[in-house]
Amino acid sequence: MVRINVNGEERQVDVPEDMPLLWVLRDELNMTGTKFGCGIAQCGACTVHVDGAPTRACQTPVGMLTPDSKITTIEGVKGKAAQAVQAAWQKLDVVQCGYCQSGQIMSAVALLTDNQNPTDQDIDAAMDGNVCRCATYVRIRAAIKDAAQTMRA
Repeated sequence: MVRINVNGEERQVDVPEDMPLLWVLRDELNMTGTKFGCGIAQCGACTVHVDGAPTRACQTPVGMLTPDSKITTIEGVKGKAAQAVQAAWQKLDVVQCGYCQSGQIMSAVALLTDNQNPTDQDIDAAMDGNVCRCATYVRIRAAIKDAAQTMRA
């Protein structure tokens, strides 16, 4: 039995400790907002926050987490940065197919939580490894800048 804290709720799951967090979230907890993309932590579709840091859930064994680790998924992300990012995503119509967007949003929220005035280089670094097959990168960058401006206002 493994104890984890997901979106502020203590959960117990009867899974092997080497099971990736992604499968615990999706298959055991029925939280399907976090997506499977590549399985090797290269695409970012599975990005969640662990203690506020963007983390690839497909390569994070659930046994590496402590009961004190705070896991936040797209279903539970909240706060000023989350609201600004979600509003900017809608305002600028970022989503095309949408598959990668939960991971994109989680990475953008982590960036803006730490840096409300990111440069293009900051955005590139924070979003590196988040792949969008629809190539909405220009809209993603514009939305991050819009969200940052909203947060500063």
